[in-house]
Amino acid sequence: MLRLTEVKLPLDHPEAALRAAILARLRIGADELTGFTVFKRSYDARKRSAICLIYSVDVEVRDEAALLARLKDVPHVQPTPDMAYRFVAQAPADLALRPVIIGMGPCGILAALILAQSGFRPIVLERGKAVRERTKDTWGLWRKRVLNPESNVQFGEGGAGTFSDGKLYSQIKDPKHYGRKVLTEFVKAGAPEEILYVSKPHIGTFRLVGMVEKMRTEIESLGGEIRFQSRVDDLVIEDGRVRGVRLASGEFIAADHVVLAVGHSARDTFRMLHERGVYMEAKPFSVGFRIEHPQSLIDRSRFGDFAGHPLLGAADYKLVHHARNGRSVYSFCMCPGGTVVAATSEEGRVVTNGMSQYSRNERNANAGIVVGISPEDYPGHPLAGVEFQRHWESRAYELGGGDYSAPGQLVGDFIAGRPSSHEGEVLPSYTPGVRFGDLGSALPDYAITAIREALPAFDRQIRGFAMHDAVLTGVETRTSSPIRIKRDPVSYQSLNTVGLYPAGEGASYAGGILSAAVDGIEVAEAVARSIVGAGN
Repeated sequence: MLRLTEVKLPLDHPEAALRAAILARLRIGADELTGFTVFKRSYDARKRSAICLIYSVDVEVRDEAALLARLKDVPHVQPTPDMAYRFVAQAPADLALRPVIIGMGPCGILAALILAQSGFRPIVLERGKAVRERTKDTWGLWRKRVLNPESNVQFGEGGAGTFSDGKLYSQIKDPKHYGRKVLTEFVKAGAPEEILYVSKPHIGTFRLVGMVEKMRTEIESLGGEIRFQSRVDDLVIEDGRVRGVRLASGEFIAADHVVLAVGHSARDTFRMLHERGVYMEAKPFSVGFRIEHPQSLIDRSRFGDFAGHPLLGAADYKLVHHARNGRSVYSFCMCPGGTVVAATSEEGRVVTNGMSQYSRNERNANAGIVVGISPEDYPGHPLAGVEFQRHWESRAYELGGGDYSAPGQLVGDFIAGRPSSHEGEVLPSYTPGVRFGDLGSALPDYAITAIREALPAFDRQIRGFAMHDAVLTGVETRTSSPIRIKRDPVSYQSLNTVGLYPAGEGASYAGGILSAAVDGIEVAEAVARSIVGAGN
């Protein structure tokens, strides 16, 4: 097959136009084209009056070799790359110890799936509950202000990505096309097939729940074991080598290969690993607020008269501003047509995040507006960033009234430095509720100063972004893990603990559903190679 890229057509082109464009690009007659499929579809909205679709297409022709030779100087025509996934190893019949995976977010699920498909029968330990029970507990906080510290937005089957926009795109380098394997498995589990070809695929929480359950079923059908409410409280290490894990119940599970896929909020696990001497270091992350606008405002700004077009959907944005005080302010995890959600996992703290359903049809757009910080802002031991996060989450809890309401402020008041008393045109979506006041003390002074400068700058890119009645809700602190658990780039094992495989967002090797899942595949392959190579 041949892959054609950069095939541009008007937004409302007739169905036959794509076939005609393929024939024109290849300079062939209709009888020479035997078939084609769309590999990727994106749009170019830089000219709002002339938005176009951009296709990458895989085509079949009668004499591919001759055509390639004839078109050797034509750009954007090349052989279709081989994207098929191939397993690196199969489990030996005499497998002595099964690999253990801690955490069942995207990274843990894909690691478990690959190992299960390879015959290694992994054991997955998840501190939270199965996804439907976990959903009930999460709604308990959102509707009743009751937090379950072990079952919430951060902990439980599916990981933090379950209660998010379900974005399935990433900027990671993926030369082995593992992202395609991830998307293919998601479609097999019930995701819409369009995620295979749209440029910014997403799923949404409701669909993710069913997918996660189906993937769990496949892992179990292949001999894997998944144990919920099984928090790992200790890692047993002898002579620098993993020997197993101990659960909160006291049970010991022997293992020579442990995948650490705990996510960015497993603070007690980070502390335990630090106490056991596992090498880790502090790393940069970001803090800020969630901002909400009418989705219609964002749509008009991005798409003009094409706002609401079914092929475009709800518009998103990506913004960056370099403030005079040296701080970078940027939009993070933008959720079109979504809601701001309570995302804490610890009592007495408030954390915000964004979420969208597949339809993305809620009235507001929301995104994190966050400021980059570094270990120089919270010097000390590797876990100092965790304490930094906790401090501002506790402050948000206090400003919100101490009942898991979030502190909020209108953008116009925030820029002017005066408190807000109530919402305006934009109704905040955060539940349990928003307490309006002054966010000036909700983050460090340098962050407040930088965000106040950035909002009017963003308004010059998206007219209305700094509208008075837009809502800021605090605080966003879990943008990424505050630590990095370093690993060897070849073996994927901890720098000083043989048999421990730091993976995913918690170890700072991913940042989102797709990149975490891809990292899960890479780590699973490293485990498989190690087991087979060791003759286990």
